[in-house]
Amino acid sequence: MNIIIALICVSLTVAVVFLGAFLWSMKSGQFDDTYGPSVRMLFEDKKKEK
Repeated sequence: MNIIIALICVSLTVAVVFLGAFLWSMKSGQFDDTYGPSVRMLFEDKKKEK
């Protein structure tokens, strides 16, 4: 029974560490779009007709 409690505590600790790493990477801009702006200039913009 004690091993189950220990495993739950370890798994919760690992989950909190990964959640913290994910939130840190989101705030630091790790997942910003770096591909889109470099290719956007290759596509022709459609002109708005009035």
